[in-house]
Amino acid sequence: MALASINPATGETLNTFHELTDQEQEAKVALAAAAFKTYRRTPLSDRRKWMTRAAEILEAEKDKFGRMITLEMGKPLADAIAEAAKCATACRYYVEHAETILAEQEIPTNASRSYIRFQPMGVVLAVMPWNFPFWQVFRFAAPALMAGNVGLLKHSSNVPQCALAIEDVLKRAGFPEGAFQTLLIGSARVASLLDDPRIAAATLTGSEPAGIQVAVGAAKNIKKTVLELGGSDPFIVMPSADLEKAVATGIKSRALNNGQSCINAKRFLASATIYSQFEKRFVEGMKALKVGDPLDPSTQVGPIATPHGAHELESQVKRAVENGAKVLCGGTRIAMAGNFFEPTVLGGVTPDNPVFREEIFGPVAMLFKVKDVDEAIELANDSPFGLGASAWTNDASERVRFIEELEAGLVFINGMVASDARLPFGGTKHSGYGRELGPYGILEFMNAKTVWIG
Repeated sequence: MALASINPATGETLNTFHELTDQEQEAKVALAAAAFKTYRRTPLSDRRKWMTRAAEILEAEKDKFGRMITLEMGKPLADAIAEAAKCATACRYYVEHAETILAEQEIPTNASRSYIRFQPMGVVLAVMPWNFPFWQVFRFAAPALMAGNVGLLKHSSNVPQCALAIEDVLKRAGFPEGAFQTLLIGSARVASLLDDPRIAAATLTGSEPAGIQVAVGAAKNIKKTVLELGGSDPFIVMPSADLEKAVATGIKSRALNNGQSCINAKRFLASATIYSQFEKRFVEGMKALKVGDPLDPSTQVGPIATPHGAHELESQVKRAVENGAKVLCGGTRIAMAGNFFEPTVLGGVTPDNPVFREEIFGPVAMLFKVKDVDEAIELANDSPFGLGASAWTNDASERVRFIEELEAGLVFINGMVASDARLPFGGTKHSGYGRELGPYGILEFMNAKTVWIG
């Protein structure tokens, strides 16, 4: 089976790669297991040096990597370049903070000494998505490698060039052979990897069905997993909010990455007293977005990453309308080469509409009118997902309620939900479990060993 790199803006096949044979896959797993035995004992100073060099390579070659990202998955070039540069922030965060986070923690007991020692678990399998093909990988790789774990990357099959480039960055940075390897394989072979006793744990960012498969496969082998799955993030706007800023930020969030981010704002809940103004401005702003060639600096929304994704988006909008929703703008694929879809706004979506409980992965927003903060919280939480939430208000009591009551792994007040190397990232409910980034991200794949000395 060949893995293809296809430009979603043109449909052109850029390159093809042969999937690893069973023997080649076995060799890579064996190499990772052997590498861990020595890599886990490398001085932290060496890991710091290699990770710092990786950050330097990412920053120096961000333009090259950005173009690669755009050609493989279609995000606007400026955003792709920024993604490559952002990876360096994760590298530098763990260079600066790994020693402190992983330091032995003294616990007073009746022993002469008792403490917690953090030790790496081993080979960690990372199943990663195409939508942020560099950033998603580095937010796993940076903490895992700094902690003394080794990584095997099974990247999405439509971004093989990015997958190989990341392995090359870490090799050039100085990490030992086998510390981080890319596996060019299809999804069907993940199950056998989870069954392999040499693999200690797994992390996945992707769809809910993919997360279930990995969780089940790991559970039957009693292996630790971290899952970052889908989201249908609410974006709540109350009467005291800065309406102009809220509208602009909401549009930016919904269009970010061509609408293909788990933390895009997807459900927009505006107070009844300002709803008509919000709807008018929001629809006008979505209509004004420029869709086109992602290599064109003026483009704001590029193509959907795959033909399947564009078809699914079209199907969701159609089903929404069939079940009572109203198209306020957009609603159809654009008749041009590639997988382009109009920025779309839907109104009149009720909780019994099937799409209300689905993740919409593309530039399609749903608008809702709410009478007060109680209804806003109730509607925001009426979702199987619980990844991020953004609430806009200058009322102190409302802020407290949103922070306390919104069922989400991330709550942003008067700002757009975003990932940051310094802050834990992850969700609740069907959005997954465990955390990436921040101090918790490096501890997920560590054995917290209790030591008691009499």
